[in-house]
Amino acid sequence: MVKLSASALAALPTEVQVPLYNPRTLTPGIVHFGVGGFHRSHEAMYMDRLLNMGEHREWGICGVGVLPSDAAMRGVLTAQDHLYTLLTKAPDGREEARVIGAIVEFLFAPDAPEAVIERLAAPTTRIVSLTVTEGGYSVNNATGEFDPSGADLQHDLAAGAVPRTVFGFITEGLRRRRERGLEPFTVLSCDNMPGNGHVTRHALTAFAHLKDPELGEWIAQQVAFPNSMVDRITPVTTDQDRREIGARYGLEDAWPVVAETFTQWVLEDRFTLGRPPLETVGVQVVEDVEPYELMKLRLLNASHQAMSYLGLMAGYGYVHEVCQDPLFVDFLLGYMAREATPTLPPVPGIDLGAYGHQLIERFASPAIRDTLTRLIVDSSERMPKFLLPVVREQLRTGGEVRYAALVLASWSVYLEENGTGEQAVPDVRAPLLVATAARDAQQPGAFLEVSEVFGDLGTNERFQAEYRAAREGLRQLGPRGALEALLTKGDAAAPAQNGA
Repeated sequence: MVKLSASALAALPTEVQVPLYNPRTLTPGIVHFGVGGFHRSHEAMYMDRLLNMGEHREWGICGVGVLPSDAAMRGVLTAQDHLYTLLTKAPDGREEARVIGAIVEFLFAPDAPEAVIERLAAPTTRIVSLTVTEGGYSVNNATGEFDPSGADLQHDLAAGAVPRTVFGFITEGLRRRRERGLEPFTVLSCDNMPGNGHVTRHALTAFAHLKDPELGEWIAQQVAFPNSMVDRITPVTTDQDRREIGARYGLEDAWPVVAETFTQWVLEDRFTLGRPPLETVGVQVVEDVEPYELMKLRLLNASHQAMSYLGLMAGYGYVHEVCQDPLFVDFLLGYMAREATPTLPPVPGIDLGAYGHQLIERFASPAIRDTLTRLIVDSSERMPKFLLPVVREQLRTGGEVRYAALVLASWSVYLEENGTGEQAVPDVRAPLLVATAARDAQQPGAFLEVSEVFGDLGTNERFQAEYRAAREGLRQLGPRGALEALLTKGDAAAPAQNGA
């Protein structure tokens, strides 16, 4: 068994691809907050592709962790010379192992805040990218406004505070650049949110205005915040993944990444200090990301939410199990065709009907053991961004909402039945949601009155009626019975697909 490190690369089996460049010669041109599995399977992988072309050594990545849990990633990457294995798996079982060397530095912000700020202020830093989850932007789901009430944000807003938050660090880095006469870097969100660049701009400038109004205005005028759409299913790394990589490739990697073969990145071409030529390694660089973004959020991400609670209640543990069940497949395709797709604009080069079927094929791959429990983490942040925009648009146009109503009803019933225990509900709003779901059992429709999640949706009489009917169906028939009843009531023909 070979323990992964720079000195061990030559000893790896020839079937394991290794960097064609020397990571030690790279300059960090990108600072990335949130070095988890997805960043390492996606952005870092694309940069590795680019670096393997033999040029562009100014585009190495410096990873930054701000949460206490990020200390573990710092430890692993440091011990492995910042290398890790990316194992991609196709639905037919084919796989490819590749050592990624694009991350050349990792800073753990709680231990080295000044080093993080100086890296941000360095002339070589041209892009600051983020995967900090949908909830990491502190934007109120109901109002769309930045919410600075969190304890760490309040700390960072105090005069002279040493930053603790991503926004605190970025703002201080930009302040120093402005003082030193340096052009600002681009701030690039890689999180799953509608208009993620717009959201990031709104949240960061709101924070900066509270900290220093003049600086906030400079950021609003000078910093680029491109929108992007990112896609690659990347489950949480397990001990089984580590063992399989060790047994298959003779490689000891403390934190590899396993992902599907499919990958997509659609990126708005708007950068302050230039960008790497990502179009040469498969990134779609476009003028308008929104059609691609809405397609992915309302079809892929919303379908993840749609299958998660119903699948768990039906006894499934993995995504591929759900998507090999014809009943669930019909439900998911029905949601996509009848409710989500009518809300989407044409997407250049994409047939939306074919895209939906491709999603089912991806979900059904047994090679990617993606858990349903991963999908339900922080649903109170995900549902408002993925599913609820579909509901609102369908209500506005008079379209169907029965599928979405059943999804939300399954969320409530699952919380009612599984809301006890410290780790039962992995959601930032768990106490409120569990208490409201319990009340929902006695007062059907109460769940929709959680304004922090649903806004004013609970006041819509039509949707309330659909939701109450769906919840009653779940209680009487169970998840499979409720699905069968829903599909039986539907029309035989689905509405026409939008395509381009």
